[in-house]
Amino acid sequence: MDYVLLKEIITSPAVQVCLTLLAVLVLQFVSRHAIAHIVKHSVRGHKYVSRLDEQKRANTLTNIFQTATAVALWIVGVFVILSQLHINIAALMTGAGLIGVIVGFGAQSAISDFLAGMFILAENQYRVGDIVSLTVASKEISGVVEDITIRITRLRDLDGNLHIVRNGLTTTITNLTFNYANVNVDVRVAYESDIDTVEHVINEVGLAMSKDEKWGKAIKEPIAFLRVDGFEESAVRVKALGKVEPAMQWGVAGEFRRRIKKAFEKSGITIPFPQVVVRKNS
Repeated sequence: MDYVLLKEIITSPAVQVCLTLLAVLVLQFVSRHAIAHIVKHSVRGHKYVSRLDEQKRANTLTNIFQTATAVALWIVGVFVILSQLHINIAALMTGAGLIGVIVGFGAQSAISDFLAGMFILAENQYRVGDIVSLTVASKEISGVVEDITIRITRLRDLDGNLHIVRNGLTTTITNLTFNYANVNVDVRVAYESDIDTVEHVINEVGLAMSKDEKWGKAIKEPIAFLRVDGFEESAVRVKALGKVEPAMQWGVAGEFRRRIKKAFEKSGITIPFPQVVVRKNS
């Protein structure tokens, strides 16, 4: 009698639905950890330039695969639950097929977004954590990539605003933190300054930064004098260039400017400002 009662309880639709929901949740939990483990080891097999690039790629792929797996599990779970509730799935599929045909005519933009998203992931154009600039409808949107899906990309700008961009609308992608970055600094000095001295001071400051305990880890190639880049109304424009770790170009450039100002003052090199000479006719 107890066995018959237990069988009736287990085979009841309500219990079966609960068991299905529990199974989906368990499978989702297991799949999340399994995907993270597989992606981590899979990415490790490729030769990325740095551990940071490796981690960004792993985070991006893990997020995509976990989301796709969760959606697939819940779709299967819903169909199983419908069958357990004795709902005619075939009739629903027929209706869904008709609706799908109607919706499909207006889903061209979504298909474009999906295809663009697949290329972004396959070609590793940018990853979660990268700082990118996207051109969307002739407007440039820049920020840190917080999330990527097959359809959209979420960017957080410097003001804290979250931009949600459809992948299919992006015409130009500029990745500011891929593999490495350059520090490109223009320095202006007075015409009477000795260029050889200017070059020596710039190279000295760049080399000192590369040996600094705080900044040295971020610098791949010391900032150095590159060339005299132009003549302006009241200054000679000199360009200095260096190579740093991704996303470190702004911090390193700011510290270089701070140090170069002090070094120029110590060496007697003038950083000019626009001047107007007024001559009075006698």
